[in-house]
Amino acid sequence: MDPTIAGALASLFGAAVGGGITYLLNRQQHRQQLSLAREQQKTEYMAEETARHFLSHKGYTDRSFEVLQKHLGGFGEDELRKILVRAGAIRTYRDDGSEWWRLLSRMDEYIESKTS
Repeated sequence: MDPTIAGALASLFGAAVGGGITYLLNRQQHRQQLSLAREQQKTEYMAEETARHFLSHKGYTDRSFEVLQKHLGGFGEDELRKILVRAGAIRTYRDDGSEWWRLLSRMDEYIESKTS
């Protein structure tokens, strides 16, 4: 075999093996980074789920901000409001100035209860 062709094949083989190893290592690193990112966002995701749970209760279409803040402890007021918005809630104020939240998806139910 011609030494030039053998050298080219050896180089090609080395590049293919090196590329395969690099691909496998990068794929593993990407999986670990994705797993870490999911774990970091888990707190906020679970807070949204908890907010949806409280706002989906059949007996109450609205919940006061104080009640939500009591049950979703560990968040500042502004941060909790952002979580509620991400959960699909809207804010309303009562005549006494208190802050209340309800899910936008339950707006029809709220209007129906007010007209009945």
